[in-house]
Amino acid sequence: MSKIHATPFSFKIIDKKDINTIIPLIQKLTNNKNSDAVLKERFAEMVEQNYECAGIYDEEKLIGVCGMWFQTRHYSGKSMEVDHVYIETNYQGKGLGKNFFKWLYDYAKSKGCNTSELNTYVQNYPSHKFYYNEGYEIFGYHFYKTL
Repeated sequence: MSKIHATPFSFKIIDKKDINTIIPLIQKLTNNKNSDAVLKERFAEMVEQNYECAGIYDEEKLIGVCGMWFQTRHYSGKSMEVDHVYIETNYQGKGLGKNFFKWLYDYAKSKGCNTSELNTYVQNYPSHKFYYNEGYEIFGYHFYKTL
C-alpha cells in the first residue's frame, strides 16, 4: 500500500515586515539591476501603497514570489495587477505556477477583484505561453520612459 504524502508547498501573503525576504529572488529575476539597498527602499514604499506580495514556500524556504497591485480601473473595475512573478528554476515546469495562480485568483476574488492583468517582457516567450494558457489576452502595449 502506497503512502500519500502531503505536498511541502504552500502559498501565503508575505507580511509587510518581512518584505525584504523577497529581495534575493527579485535579484535573480532582474539580474541584479538594482542594489539591495535600492530594493529595500522601494519595497518599503510599495508596501505602504496598494501593494502586496505572495510567496511560494517549499516547507519554510521561499522559492517563488508574485507582487500584486490592487486598484480600480475605469475599463475593468476592481483589478489585481500581477507583478514580478518568479519561481526558482529547479521548481519550474512542475505545475507549481498554475497552482500558485489559482491561489492568487482566489485571493483577488476574496478582495473583490473581478479582473487580473499583468505586463511581461516582449522577449520572455515562456511567460507568454504560460499567460496565454491562463486565459490572459493582449490588450495593448506597455510604454516606459525614464524622467
